[in-house]
Amino acid sequence: MQLQSTSRRLPIYLLIDVSGSMSGAPIDAVNAGLRDFETALKSDPHALESAYVSILTFESSSQQIVPLSEAGCFSAPSLQTGGGTSLGSALRLLGECLDRDIQEKGPQHPGDWKPMVFLMTDGEPTDKWRPELAALKGRHQRRPTNLMAIGCGPQANVAVLKEISEMVLLMPDLSPEKFRTLFQWISQSVKVASKAASQQAVGSTGGAQLPPAPPGFQIAL
Repeated sequence: MQLQSTSRRLPIYLLIDVSGSMSGAPIDAVNAGLRDFETALKSDPHALESAYVSILTFESSSQQIVPLSEAGCFSAPSLQTGGGTSLGSALRLLGECLDRDIQEKGPQHPGDWKPMVFLMTDGEPTDKWRPELAALKGRHQRRPTNLMAIGCGPQANVAVLKEISEMVLLMPDLSPEKFRTLFQWISQSVKVASKAASQQAVGSTGGAQLPPAPPGFQIAL
């Protein structure tokens, strides 16, 4: 028996650095990008069918600003900045959210699709993040995740991002134009994955291919 696509969710997590270095024009551009992201989700029938979205932020601490919500109910928050870059706290919170939010396959439920995580940061971690990364990777053995690490601007630590994920996208600067392009790319990624989920074209632990990097952006090898 083939399971109906409406019974499975595609969880999407945006894990966003809101440390003090993102103050001013960068955070304004992020907030504009989130509004565009909301519009894109709500205009795509496949995303409305399968995508669920959560927003997590981190600075000196981390928090889940938007709990995992179906795309049609998602409302873009207005983010504020301040504090350091507690990447370890962010990774710990992500793991906790995955443990709490994701529905496993069982007799009464087909299980969620593999979650997609977009981690965005512009600088150096200011806490002990490697133990939390190790814990997150331990969870990955039980609950696989497609995690894309995004380095925003020239101060992002590429070496750190490459430890976090094999998929690293580098954004050249923190201009509003580049953030707009980034969120367009994220929106397109979600649309592609949502369409695949709606058409049952992704495996139980797999996902759709991401779109190519936007012009001017780089994939770190």
